[in-house]
Amino acid sequence: MRRMRKHAAGSDINMTPMIDVVFQLIIFFIVTVKLEKEINKEIELAMAEHGPILKTEDPRTAVIEVDRKGWITLRGTPVTKTKLKIMMYNRAKRFGGDFPVLIRADKRTRHVDVRGIMDMCTELGIWKIQFAAIQEKKT
Repeated sequence: MRRMRKHAAGSDINMTPMIDVVFQLIIFFIVTVKLEKEINKEIELAMAEHGPILKTEDPRTAVIEVDRKGWITLRGTPVTKTKLKIMMYNRAKRFGGDFPVLIRADKRTRHVDVRGIMDMCTELGIWKIQFAAIQEKKT
């Protein structure tokens, strides 16, 4: 005859459903958390006291950042001018020239770096170009 073993109290609880619930909660929170826009904190925008305030943002907006050294980033990823042109060409092919481009340039950026982006947009038929600036300094 077989002997029955005594189990420690609580060891016969099936943990699988609890682990499933924990994973479902983790997935739920990852999906529902609204992520902040990744903007370069090192870029100091120029002052524009009388400029318009952007109230609604088109989800198709391409945000191009240019730091004071002339380095270009798109969606937080550093890109070369050639790579940027390819990416913008693909967007222009998909949306036409009707999607907005927001240029966030540091106030110490050389004008030639910003003008290069503007010229590239013009060449690709992109005509909705905006510049980010601040209206007043935070105290």
